[in-house]
Amino acid sequence: MVYGNAIARAAELLAERLNHQQLMAVTAESCTGGGIAHVLTSIAGSSRWFERGFITYSNEAKQDMLGVQADILESHGAVSEEAALAMARGAITYSRGHVSVAVTGIAGPDGGSEEKPVGTVWIAWGQKLGYAEAQRFHFVGGRDAVRQQTILEAIRGLNARLESSQSAK
Repeated sequence: MVYGNAIARAAELLAERLNHQQLMAVTAESCTGGGIAHVLTSIAGSSRWFERGFITYSNEAKQDMLGVQADILESHGAVSEEAALAMARGAITYSRGHVSVAVTGIAGPDGGSEEKPVGTVWIAWGQKLGYAEAQRFHFVGGRDAVRQQTILEAIRGLNARLESSQSAK
C-alpha cells in the first residue's frame, strides 16, 4: 500500500484536531466502501471523535440513509458535485457529527465513461451549520490506488478545513 504511511499520518493529525476542538466526525462513503471509517477507527480512542460512518454504495442507500434526492441522482448522477454535497450534508443531518466527509467516484476498473473516466472522484466536506464544499479529483492507477488516494485526500481535506477554522478563531 503505497499511500499507507501518508494516510496514517493524516489520520493521526485529524484525530488530534478533532479531539482538541471537541468535534465529532462522520463519513459518507461510496467508492471507498468504508475505507475512511476503517482508517479512522483503527486509531485508539477514536470513539471520542468519530461518530459514525455511512456506506452508501447504491443510489438507493444514498437516498435512504443520507436523504439524497432522487432528482439529484437522475439529473447529475451519483458521481457529481451535487451528489457529494448532498451526501456530506445528509451525513451531518442523520448523525450527531459536527463535521463530515463524503466520497463518490469511479474506482474502476470499469464503470467509467468519456465524461467521467475511471479515477473521477468527488469529495465533499460539510459542517453542522449546513456549509459544505466539494472538489473533483482525477486519480490514476488501479482500483486500490484510486481508493487509497481518495481516502488520503478526504482526510487531508478535512484536516485543512479544521486547521483553517481553528486559525480563524
